[in-house]
Amino acid sequence: MANRLRHIALSVKDVAAAEKFFVDAFGMEKIGESGRAVYVSDGTINIALLGVEGKPLGWEKDELFYGIDHFGVWVDDVAETGRRIEAAGGKHVMGNVSGDPTQFYEVKYRDPQGNIFDITARGWVGAVKEVEPAGEAEVEPAPEMAD
Repeated sequence: MANRLRHIALSVKDVAAAEKFFVDAFGMEKIGESGRAVYVSDGTINIALLGVEGKPLGWEKDELFYGIDHFGVWVDDVAETGRRIEAAGGKHVMGNVSGDPTQFYEVKYRDPQGNIFDITARGWVGAVKEVEPAGEAEVEPAPEMAD
């Protein structure tokens, strides 16, 4: 089973400023935009910077919210993964499996804690499903943390 986290959507106050931050701080590349979002990528994962007046998908409260709106997992089989999600306590939010294998789609769910995520078998622009390891790298142990 090859399920990979490949998409994160952030609700942001200023889309242009958020884009500049990800490009300047992490060397990400702008890979697209829509009327409500700019998309950046590091070549493996797609990050959507959503400027929707601080009201992310599924947010029922009155106050504004900025932060992680939802995340996305690239899966092999949307229908089978959906069955496993529901068996594990997840709830379907929106979207259906497309009969057209060339059509992009996402199916959204809530996990048992209420977090929203989507699954797709088609991926996201700027994301790749499988990453080839660069080779055996020597990893230094993390410094010990003070109590």
